[in-house]
Amino acid sequence: MQVSCPPSPCATVISFMLSTRLKTTIRNTYRQIADGLPGFVPRKEQNFLVAEIAKTLTGEYDKQRRILVAEAGTGIGKSLSYAQGAIPVARLTQKKLVISTATVALQEQLIHKDLPFYHRHSELPFRFMLVKGRQRYCCEHLLEQAASGSEMANFEFDFGSLSKHKPSESDKSCYQALWQAYTDGKWDGDRDNWPKPITDLCWDRIAADRHTCNKALSHHQHCPFHRARNDMDAADVLVVNHALLLSDLTMGGGIILPPPDECIYVLDEAHHLPTIARDHGAASASVKGSRRWLEKLAQGAGKLARTLNKESLLDPQLKLQDALASLQPDLKALEQWLAANDRLFNEEKHCRFADGVLPDPLPMLAENLKEASKKALRALDRMQGAIGEALKDGEIRRKEAEPLLAESGFYLQRLEGFCALWEMLGRHVPEGKTPLARWMVKSDDGDIWLHASPIEVGYLLEEWLWSRCLGAVLVSATLTALSSFSYFRHQVGLKEHDGTRYLRLRSPFDYQKAELYLPKMEHEPSAPAFTQELISTLPRLLAGKEASLVLFSSYRQMNEVAVGLRAKGLSLLVQGEASRNALLTLHKQKCDGGQASILFGTGSFSEGLDLPGHYLTNLVITKLPFAVPNSPVEEATAEWVEKRGGNPFLQLTVPEASRKLIQACGRLIRKEADRGRVTILDRRLLTKRYGKGLLDALPPFSRRIE
Repeated sequence: MQVSCPPSPCATVISFMLSTRLKTTIRNTYRQIADGLPGFVPRKEQNFLVAEIAKTLTGEYDKQRRILVAEAGTGIGKSLSYAQGAIPVARLTQKKLVISTATVALQEQLIHKDLPFYHRHSELPFRFMLVKGRQRYCCEHLLEQAASGSEMANFEFDFGSLSKHKPSESDKSCYQALWQAYTDGKWDGDRDNWPKPITDLCWDRIAADRHTCNKALSHHQHCPFHRARNDMDAADVLVVNHALLLSDLTMGGGIILPPPDECIYVLDEAHHLPTIARDHGAASASVKGSRRWLEKLAQGAGKLARTLNKESLLDPQLKLQDALASLQPDLKALEQWLAANDRLFNEEKHCRFADGVLPDPLPMLAENLKEASKKALRALDRMQGAIGEALKDGEIRRKEAEPLLAESGFYLQRLEGFCALWEMLGRHVPEGKTPLARWMVKSDDGDIWLHASPIEVGYLLEEWLWSRCLGAVLVSATLTALSSFSYFRHQVGLKEHDGTRYLRLRSPFDYQKAELYLPKMEHEPSAPAFTQELISTLPRLLAGKEASLVLFSSYRQMNEVAVGLRAKGLSLLVQGEASRNALLTLHKQKCDGGQASILFGTGSFSEGLDLPGHYLTNLVITKLPFAVPNSPVEEATAEWVEKRGGNPFLQLTVPEASRKLIQACGRLIRKEADRGRVTILDRRLLTKRYGKGLLDALPPFSRRIE
């Protein structure tokens, strides 16, 4: 029997003082926000969300598991809610608050609008900043070399993909302009803060990386990335994106961002988290390409040792060359096996291994390549460390060390990815455990790329984040599917009774002002005649409407319908015919001028598109957003569910379609006064057993069903 000791009187007093001070701070800030925001409308949903965030993060519900999953409908004001609920807790407990988003648009809204507004009205002083990945910053010394045209700049070395292109005259002019602005204090080294676009190839030559731009080296301590990290140490609230957060967590945490056990997290747009986590758990490498750069590394290892001429380098150099030598026969054997088994591709570009099981002799080759690449990685890491030490001790000049560090850093990154792939391909998965997705892709140049990816990442998020963080708030407008958190909970690795809190707050808007219309349709979307029926039906649904958005499930069908409607004289703005921003600008100009405007878009237009008021009054969804499992990871996931006796369509496809349909319908009502009509042209909502669940999960529109 487990007996828990009562909290000490001292701990109880501190907890009471914190709770009292926290409530007072939140109340006072709320009053100041109400006074400072024109047209402020108090919302009980927002007040409740603020209170639940604060209670969860202070351990009022569960001292060990301070996690809240909150679905907050449009109009509640999520960002202001978590600012009010989480920032005071973080400041009063002297912990970092990390706010992670999925989109740049939300990051910009937080940095330029929501957090400055909250800061002006908050009783607690706090500092906030946007944190970016290392690759968004230049390395001061690489830029200096590039601007001066120094032959010692790393891009002059003949290694890897960088050897294919020397800097053009326009690149050289760009480097000189960047260096001049940097030294004049007019540019901070952040790629996003340069007024003109910088090409990827031009930027890659000067971008900071964690192996070359090392703070331990005195001449890199003031590089833009490290100065930005110094600012981060002084900030209380860090705004990041999910990709950067996952990059840090996959490296163990505390590498780019503060360690998880020193942070409280707010994960906005949390429905994107599973996909991004899965991508960060994946690995890939090509066969011929890997052989080429490994051969170059073997040649370069001797150069590194000769340049330093240090006895301490002899052992790692020999170990590196031995490991690289043992890699080549196995890679050659793999190449020969692939050439002899080309039929596996069956006239397609990719070949997935069923159940993640590799055919012989791949498991043995994978094990050999894993062990040899690990040895090579350890040896090269020691060699680069020796270069850094020699530089600090004055045994090598900076202009000699810089290109060596750049070259070894380049290969270290390659080796890390290469090693990760073979670890995943060689990993034994016990019977009954979730397999890995493993597959091959044939590239246009004839090389073969090998891939491996987890198909479930919940256990990784539990290991990386949930079990380590001080507290977390996961928030989005769409976290439930079929009116339940079960699908999302499984995706992110939370258990039903693990102490996590769940909260579902409906939008405060009056959805009865909008109508959900299901007209009669002769054909279901799978019928060949459905496209022609859309061409016949849509003119009636679009007639006389000021602002319309029509959402399609495929580009092909969208373009076919566009051709048919234009032949009938309709003017359309079609996704793909201009940039997203250009299309939206034209759409708004037409609406502002009193003209009817019709936007055509696919799935990407069903999320993150904000067209309030007269910019959208008529939304048409042509087909339920069922995804076809055509990627190797999706195929492997469906296969695993089926093998366990499940139904992939009902367990994966329908819940995901429910979430996407709610998102799509959410484009119509964005503000209090918005009204209009949502039309869905897919009769499966009425004819199929799963249709009722999809309908019941939608906002409470008034309904008209034919």
